[in-house]
Amino acid sequence: MRLCSIASGSSGNCIYVGSEATHLLVDVGISGKRTEEGLNSLGLTGRDLDGIFITHEHADHISGLGVIARKYGIPIYATRGTIDAMMEYSNLGKVDTSLFHEVQADKKLTIKDLVVNPMKISHDAAQPVAYRISYGNRKVGICTDLGVYDDYTVECLKGMDALLIEANHDVHMLQAGSYPYYLKQRILGDKGHLSNENSGRLLCRILHDGLQNIILGHLSKENNLPELAYEAVRMEITMGDNPYKANDFKMQVAKRMEVSPIVNIA
Repeated sequence: MRLCSIASGSSGNCIYVGSEATHLLVDVGISGKRTEEGLNSLGLTGRDLDGIFITHEHADHISGLGVIARKYGIPIYATRGTIDAMMEYSNLGKVDTSLFHEVQADKKLTIKDLVVNPMKISHDAAQPVAYRISYGNRKVGICTDLGVYDDYTVECLKGMDALLIEANHDVHMLQAGSYPYYLKQRILGDKGHLSNENSGRLLCRILHDGLQNIILGHLSKENNLPELAYEAVRMEITMGDNPYKANDFKMQVAKRMEVSPIVNIA
């Protein structure tokens, strides 16, 4: 099983998860050309895709969806609220409605040899979800765009072998930055994004001996730095109320404009 961030950040998100037989994308928030180039770097093309799972309808998660879906006729999976919201997004273009398939939080579905399990998240979108994807007993989680986490979030993300988790912003950079007040409040709010520190605190509650790799994703271009996110999360893990230290786990920061190193889940 493989997990790879083709792009991750406030300007566009596209994540690949696959097995030898099945190939999925979570979100297509970058151009069709960049998406195809990312797939090519993995030895794949759009024709190999078995499905695209959409977390929510914001542009940085669906801007390239219409191009890819139309070109290859790829099934699109999303919640009913997200599908309805996407249909009103003018930049999506015309997409055959038969390609849309509704998913529901906590209701599993099987795509060939992969099992996909959506989970609820708190974000200012119509009906957003994150995804957990499993191949046999191997499990990966892709969880970004959540302003707050709770016991439900923790339970959903326990037992993952690899996890791509949001570390969106440094609070001090955001507060001192040029964003208007309302936007700062939105990002900091319960339906916004996880800060570096809150990302680390969430990780402290779900770390376990079998967690093979952590990817920090969806970093803000204006309000974060890869080095800052990496060190802040590592500090939360090392100083937090858990039996682990940051060095116990492999961790990387997903690249904004490039394909990140592939994570192979053993």
